[in-house]
Amino acid sequence: MFFEREGSKLIIRGQGEIIWLEPFGENSLRFRATRGKEIVEEDWTLLPQPEVSADIIIDQDKATIMNGRLSAEVGSTGEIRYVDAISKKILLEELWIDHRVMNATLLKARNYKAVSSDLFKIQVYFKAFEDERFYGMGQYANDCLNLKGCVLELAHKNTQISIPFLLSTKGYGFVWNNPSIGRAELARNHTMWLAEAARQIDYIVIAGDTPAEIIKRYTGLVGKAPSMPEWALGFWQCKLRYRTQEELLSIAREYKRRNLPLSVIVIDFFHWPHQGDWKFDPKYWPDPEKMVKELDSMGIKLLVSIWPTVEINSENYWEMVRRGLLVRTEKGVYALNIFGGITTYVDFMNPEAREFIWDKIKENYYRYGIKNFWLDEAEPEFGMAGPGYDNVITYDYDNIRYHRGNGLEVSS
Repeated sequence: MFFEREGSKLIIRGQGEIIWLEPFGENSLRFRATRGKEIVEEDWTLLPQPEVSADIIIDQDKATIMNGRLSAEVGSTGEIRYVDAISKKILLEELWIDHRVMNATLLKARNYKAVSSDLFKIQVYFKAFEDERFYGMGQYANDCLNLKGCVLELAHKNTQISIPFLLSTKGYGFVWNNPSIGRAELARNHTMWLAEAARQIDYIVIAGDTPAEIIKRYTGLVGKAPSMPEWALGFWQCKLRYRTQEELLSIAREYKRRNLPLSVIVIDFFHWPHQGDWKFDPKYWPDPEKMVKELDSMGIKLLVSIWPTVEINSENYWEMVRRGLLVRTEKGVYALNIFGGITTYVDFMNPEAREFIWDKIKENYYRYGIKNFWLDEAEPEFGMAGPGYDNVITYDYDNIRYHRGNGLEVSS
């Protein structure tokens, strides 16, 4: 492998691979690597970070880059480990089972299998430590607080929220910066991250003295949630579902009559004529402005559910098709779901689509004083197998086309 320095970046080339190691904020190092022609400058949802200088030392048999208390060492044949620069303890180390450990070639730490001309199926392996525990990763249907031993799908589904950030008891945080559909294996014999279709490996290691310090650094990378307004901390009333304006107001009035505190009441789905209309059905919700004023007089905020589904009978469907604002299929019919009608989804990766929907929301909700929205059904759920086929899951990500790329590459 050949080492070179470019500013605060350590560049490694060799055996058909390009590797970049560089600071990404305080006490953090970002690793990117590819077997493609070049590293792609793509941060996805990461926030810009302040410039940080790094100490880089290049020797004949290895190179080292250090940012604050985190150091990365790269061997002459490309193996990498991360070390706490203060305690000198190894935090994270790649797993190679080949000539490096006097073994037959059974496993490489970084694996690329071509999917298309510039997309790879990628696997990255790290060593497992018996006393290490893992926390984080979002929301999954399991009862595991300590995720050591778990296998986690990197994909969003109804009630499953994939946030690929691990907090380790060894004193580091790990961010898998890749929106590809994939998998994380936190096994006893290895830790493995898999991306089904990606241009490059991209992850960040954060060192810290305490979990709070690491999490604070993580929120500096992805953003901090704003404080809840005081009114939102009260009681919310919601059911599936209020079907008419009069039904909803009768519930709010009864709370008021009984002197019970109520902060928010929710209008859930199918208050619209068709999915993709983004407006009240006037047959059942004849006067939204009057409804909001009455709720305001009782001190009750109104929240409305917004869905990304667009039915072919929607008044907006054909305009959105013409302007390319919908998620499409790579082959076959363009319908992606059959819940309450033949539907597809808004392609919110397209800035023009986001602007289009916000204009509809302002016109049909916001101007009446409705300023709180529940962005529901946003996984999204791709396809339904049909009546009588309840044992089939139809998440064919490879057949989805977003503004930013194929579904395998960008769905997560």
